Amino acid sequence: MGKDELFRVLVGQYTEPIRDPLWQHIYLSPGFKRLVALEPFQKLGRIKQLGPSFHVYPGAVHTRLNHSLGVFHLARKLLLALVDQTESLPLSSEGIKAFLAASLLHDLGHFPFAHSLKELPLKDHEELTAEKILAEPLYSALREEVGTDPEMVAQIVDENLPVTEKTEVPLYRNFLSGVLDPDKLDYLNRDAFFCGVPYGVQDTEFILHKLHLHEGRAIALEYEGITAVENVLFSKYLMYRNVYWHRVVRIATAMIKQAIFTALREGKIAAEQLYWLDDEEFYRRFRVDEHEALELIPQVMHRRFFKTAFETAFDSGNPGHLALTDLESRFLKQEEIARRLNRRLHRQVKPHEVIIDIPEPISFEIDLPIIRNGEGISFSHSGSLFNGPAVEGFTRSLRMLRLFVPADLLDKIQEPEQYFE
Repeated sequence: MGKDELFRVLVGQYTEPIRDPLWQHIYLSPGFKRLVALEPFQKLGRIKQLGPSFHVYPGAVHTRLNHSLGVFHLARKLLLALVDQTESLPLSSEGIKAFLAASLLHDLGHFPFAHSLKELPLKDHEELTAEKILAEPLYSALREEVGTDPEMVAQIVDENLPVTEKTEVPLYRNFLSGVLDPDKLDYLNRDAFFCGVPYGVQDTEFILHKLHLHEGRAIALEYEGITAVENVLFSKYLMYRNVYWHRVVRIATAMIKQAIFTALREGKIAAEQLYWLDDEEFYRRFRVDEHEALELIPQVMHRRFFKTAFETAFDSGNPGHLALTDLESRFLKQEEIARRLNRRLHRQVKPHEVIIDIPEPISFEIDLPIIRNGEGISFSHSGSLFNGPAVEGFTRSLRMLRLFVPADLLDKIQEPEQYFE
């Protein structure tokens, strides 16, 4: 499509403003506004974006609905920036609407504490999102109100869905998930804003206008914009260090994971019971009479957190540490520690009262082409200090192995390092 036609598709109907504390006005078309009003999307307004982080940062009560609107907003601004820099793009009107719909709906499948529970044997949120998109009422709304193909929207969100060779879907997947994607640019800025910390703030307008479509199939960045990638990488590191993996947040999420994994493992609850819940439904759904480990969920709700009995840097070269990255092995080690405490203290220590926490590996993507003197080079050859080894160091420095126990057990545990020898 040519520049004039692309601008008409991206500007003409977007006349319905929504006030957003981060981006000010977010403009929707009438069709997208009707999509936003549907219950599957409105339910996102009852799921906190950062789960239990509000226990540490009281302002962190923003929702997945807020974030989804922000991703839509930045996705549209990204397309407008790309259109501004070229006479034509390999995009269709239907494809543009599918990409914007995918940006708006990409988190539909998230359930409460989803990031905390992604180690568990559950469906990925992208798969759940695609299922919801392909069901009513969204399926008809996407066709009739937005004017796009629900199948294409689902394919953009869920990369496991097959696509034909001649399709725009791979390009839109690249737009939605990458080093400088709308999702990351919104959540870093938004989470920092609501937590009241400076770490995640990005120069978003500058970033978007330094992006180009490289060889018609990938997002690339002008050489002058390298500092934008460096800022995103370091911001992500600082947000993990200070917000996402704050010690209290790790304790709260580990308690929730312990409760759900134990009940799933022993067949007291089913994976399907976790899907399509909002925060309040999650807290009400799982009862202690189903399994005693589920008592950890109301404890988190009422801020009765476990305490840290032991911590050490996770060492991927240590076979003992590495074995504990497997949830089943971790559970068996927790049972062993509980039995040893029982013998020494002459009291019952329940297996779910001993929690070993190891953060999952996180990715600091740097696979972004850089345009220098009209040619594409890899980011690792751009001269940035944030090369592969440096970025890998971020993950290593963030991962800690910790042992959490109830507060009344804390002063009774002697030499806790013995449990990990």
